[in-house]
Amino acid sequence: MNTKQQLYNKCKALIDSRLKVIQKSILDIQNALQSETKSSAGDKHETGRAMLQLEREKAGQQLAEIQMQFELLNKINPETIQNTVALGSVVYTPQSNYFLAISVGEIKIDEQCFFAISPVTPIGKLLMSKAEGDKIQFKNQEIKILKVL
Repeated sequence: MNTKQQLYNKCKALIDSRLKVIQKSILDIQNALQSETKSSAGDKHETGRAMLQLEREKAGQQLAEIQMQFELLNKINPETIQNTVALGSVVYTPQSNYFLAISVGEIKIDEQCFFAISPVTPIGKLLMSKAEGDKIQFKNQEIKILKVL
């Protein structure tokens, strides 16, 4: 399995696990809301329900974000090799290696570190449309692109 495919699979697995956590959280909040309805009345009851509603909204926003990340990942074909940096590219530089997909942080593949970043991050924007041998300026540092897959 190539490096890009492995990075893609790791990103997918990380998003999958985040999705499961959020779904469980939403289910727990639903259950808490139902038991809150059955158990008490008055101001304390209203405050408890309001807090749970806020938690549910927050979890709903997180769920929407995860769904957007899934949609972005699904636009990537890990078999494609690009000459210029685009969504799904693996970029090698002397400082760091990047996988332009979704922001999930550091991923290790065969003892090599890669940073899975979104194309809309500051460094992601600079890397987009660049090719092997091009240079970018990031945080007062010149970064040369060694390889693009």
